[in-house]
Amino acid sequence: MSIFDNEILIDVLALNIDAASFTQIKQEAAGDLDRVAKIVQGIVETRGKHHNPVTGSGGMLIGTVAQIGPALSGRTDLKVGDKIATLVSLSLTPLRIDQIVKIHLDKDQIDIQGQAVLFETGLYAKLPADIDEKLALAILDVAGAPAQTARLVQPGQTVVVIGGGGKSGTLCVYEAKKRAGPSGCVIGVSPFEKDCARMRQLGWADHTLQVDARDALGLMEAVAGVTQGRLADVVINCVNIPNTEMGSILATRQHGTIYFFSMATSFTAAALGAEGVGKDVQMIVGNGYATGHADHALGLLRESPALRALFEELYV
Repeated sequence: MSIFDNEILIDVLALNIDAASFTQIKQEAAGDLDRVAKIVQGIVETRGKHHNPVTGSGGMLIGTVAQIGPALSGRTDLKVGDKIATLVSLSLTPLRIDQIVKIHLDKDQIDIQGQAVLFETGLYAKLPADIDEKLALAILDVAGAPAQTARLVQPGQTVVVIGGGGKSGTLCVYEAKKRAGPSGCVIGVSPFEKDCARMRQLGWADHTLQVDARDALGLMEAVAGVTQGRLADVVINCVNIPNTEMGSILATRQHGTIYFFSMATSFTAAALGAEGVGKDVQMIVGNGYATGHADHALGLLRESPALRALFEELYV
């Protein structure tokens, strides 16, 4: 793991595998921890990075700065020993795993010993002192979702969050409620009763729909039922499974907007599907980066005790 003079070497503590990738790996391994470890190690040994060959996605990491290339001297605010989270995908981060220490199946996280290289253009965030590092890792991995939601949602709009009970989905439901305001309507969608119950308990969703988004007609009918047929102005797709593109499209009104944050999205299916059903909708690729997204996401935890308590329960 030798670095060029404009790169940073990181001693890695933990990987946060993106939801689509980790779901696929867990399914392939049938939930067996040893098989999960072998699959992850195999990906990194073969590709030199955690770039899932099935989903094409990666995740992010936390670690401590081990070395800073001399060409970056005076051009970065980092110093050796700083603990950081990378904000650039593991799918393009050179990585070596020396040992898998522990796998957290319910958190999409893996504690490891190893090293990674951050390029000069690689985004990062120093871990805040007031937020647990595992919590920060979980939140920063999906920081682009609430930041993009803040840009897209306007007061009075109807917003559907598919996967609203998950990590990114919960942040988006909270953000959408802030932006849509009292005259707007936020609808959370999940196929799982526990997720719907949690959304109802948190109170940020005006309606919760227990629907499998792979059932496109079922989702459209459910959204139409609570919107008097108007459907959604904005649909935010945060699921970690494939085949939810048509459900997102059919739940959106003509000239509405869909934000596909999910890395399980087939953009071919989305583009051709919209054409096939005659939907003139704006579809946005789920860019995980938005200017200031790290500070924005961490700020949500600081401003909402309920949100912070939930994520501390899940990830700390």
